[in-house]
Amino acid sequence: MQTAIRYFVGGLVATVMALAAGAAWANPSILVDAYTGRVIEHKDAFQKWYPASLTKLMTAYVTFDALKAGELTLNSEVVMSQHSASQPPSKMYFKPGQRLTLDSALKIMLVKSANDIAVAVAETVGGSEPAFVNRMNAEAAKLGMTSTHFINANGLPGDGQYTTARDLALLTLALKRNFPQYAGYFKIEGINTGKRTYGNFNALIGRFKGADGMKTGYICASGYNQVSSATRDGRSVISVVLGTESLAARAERSADMLTAGLSAPSGAGVPLMSMAPDVPATNPVADISQQMCDPKARRAASETSDGDSDSKSPYLLPMDHQPNYVFAGLLPGGDPAPKIANVPVPIPRPAL
Repeated sequence: MQTAIRYFVGGLVATVMALAAGAAWANPSILVDAYTGRVIEHKDAFQKWYPASLTKLMTAYVTFDALKAGELTLNSEVVMSQHSASQPPSKMYFKPGQRLTLDSALKIMLVKSANDIAVAVAETVGGSEPAFVNRMNAEAAKLGMTSTHFINANGLPGDGQYTTARDLALLTLALKRNFPQYAGYFKIEGINTGKRTYGNFNALIGRFKGADGMKTGYICASGYNQVSSATRDGRSVISVVLGTESLAARAERSADMLTAGLSAPSGAGVPLMSMAPDVPATNPVADISQQMCDPKARRAASETSDGDSDSKSPYLLPMDHQPNYVFAGLLPGGDPAPKIANVPVPIPRPAL
């Protein structure tokens, strides 16, 4: 199978036809300078893909926009409904009627990637999940995510749910540009519900120098996906990796791309918004279920922690400290709301 890989040198586009040796399927990816909004490299960036839990990045975006508009606050209560509680795993198994703050819900959604909490957040912000999904698609259109459509708030697969590596990079840039005050949610090392702890599924947090977000996702149809961000030495880059075959592979590929991006010449490449599609808009959504979920693949195919021992990347190091777990759990009756997440100093606005 041949794959076209494009990268930018001195503002010129170079295209290399490479044999995807040993790969059973395409792995769309894109690497973007977060300060300039320019594309450093990309591969199959316009191939439609199931977003899986990367959908929760847009759920967070719409929620942050509602907070900005004063529709609710981080201390607003999120109440579990029958519909939200009925979502399939990954989930928290909270019962209908149980309550938590929006702050706790965001932490759980972005660290544990809980599908039930994502829907509960959608219902709190939008009044219902369908109304919230309408807002998700409206925001996607505003951001120029021309090959993206959502059908739910948590990323479970279905007809009409798709995105691209290019569109996810646009969304990530918008999150960093428009809501820097909430950046702390994406780099939490772990959460403590009061009963148990959960580490972040993003294996770069605490293990890759400068890692500061963003989100992972997995379903059979899309493989292992990751949107990552890192900032160091005056540079900030974003990578999107879709369709890898394992937990370790997505982390290693993300670390390799971020490392390359942090050392790439600044200012090279075309603006992300001006990228021209390289595949027809009518192309179907890729589905790699057969490769991912055969009996052998299923043994590794679960959204669990990327262990230190799995990594072969020189850029992913064992954590040198115990994870810092922040509270994110149910509200006890009458107790004050938990303290909200710490947030970093805003970074310069990247040009889209």
